[in-house]
Amino acid sequence: MNASSAHSVVLGAECADIPDDSPPVRGYDFNKGVDLDKMMSYFATTGFQATNIAKAIKEINRMRSWRLSDVDPSVHGYDHSLDLKLRQQIRAKIFLAFTSNQISSGQREVIRFLVQHSMVDVLVTTAGGVEEDLIKCLNPTYIGSFKHIGRELRKKGINRIGNLYLPNKNYCDFEDWLFPILHKMHDEQDEAWKAFSSNCSTEEEDSSRFVWTPSSFIRRLGHEINNEESVLYWAARNNIPIFCPALTDGSIGDMLYFYSYKRPGFILDIVQDVRNINNEAIRSYATGMIILGGGVVKHHTCNANLMRNGADFAVFINTAHEFDGSDAGAAPDEAISWGKIRLDAEPVKVCSEATVVFPLIVSQTFAKNVEEWKASIANTMCWVKE
Repeated sequence: MNASSAHSVVLGAECADIPDDSPPVRGYDFNKGVDLDKMMSYFATTGFQATNIAKAIKEINRMRSWRLSDVDPSVHGYDHSLDLKLRQQIRAKIFLAFTSNQISSGQREVIRFLVQHSMVDVLVTTAGGVEEDLIKCLNPTYIGSFKHIGRELRKKGINRIGNLYLPNKNYCDFEDWLFPILHKMHDEQDEAWKAFSSNCSTEEEDSSRFVWTPSSFIRRLGHEINNEESVLYWAARNNIPIFCPALTDGSIGDMLYFYSYKRPGFILDIVQDVRNINNEAIRSYATGMIILGGGVVKHHTCNANLMRNGADFAVFINTAHEFDGSDAGAAPDEAISWGKIRLDAEPVKVCSEATVVFPLIVSQTFAKNVEEWKASIANTMCWVKE
């Protein structure tokens, strides 16, 4: 084999021109000092998941700045009959979905910030994401160890979530707080039932008043907790719905179980909430999804957006992979095949643990120029009511 042949075998084809949108790899030089904003600006050219974080930041900023007036009138599927001033006031609706471990951890404070300042429009979480927010208002969760032996913790009445500790006392105090509220809500349900029965009305607007849905149940708990450290408190105050299709899969479910033996007949209507979350998606000119973790919160959010032929923007952050066919690990491209993300969208998946990367992403998106952003969305809306 001559030198020319060996060269061809080793290198293959001659190098073609690098695409114009492929900048050189370059990371941050700490000789310039410690500057979070500058460091994050280099993520785009660092490679691997750092570059995906930079793409996620770009995608979130796109969903936040979108206005109907920016859409080319030739694009079908949007109402261009509205006058320009009104189209300039129509923004994208942002769904934030997260698994319960995000509330168990210090990520709760990041999520609370977003809800407190009405930076997102719809929340989707699991039972733990509801109850652990409330429990933390009563007693703290503690940093522990991933390696602490479970049987030893069990004997001490301590529950472990990864490297976090939740004493049994926290759940006992939560039960003492929740049961009187359940009694009040049950009384209100029964009174509404009596009023409905006496009116003998079959109208939908009347029949919707005599049962609780998971989201209205959660909103009530947010009003009851009266604690500004709570995500639920701010969601209730700012009229941001929290959907939890698996509300009984946790401590709240246990307590509803115990309560049902003391006083049966309390009703939660999940069907109405499916309608409610789907309508949140349908009644939007554009939607964005930010999903921390997988499982039911990821699918429930994506499935709601299926009802409008897909979300316009999407950012997934999780550690799951697609080799087992799970929805948790499914890439955004799979969601496109189902119609859960639009064909022309530019979705991003960051393969990383969310407590590490989401605060960094928030630092470059929602947390920047908060007051200026609030002024920019004053008098805006996601949907024009007929």
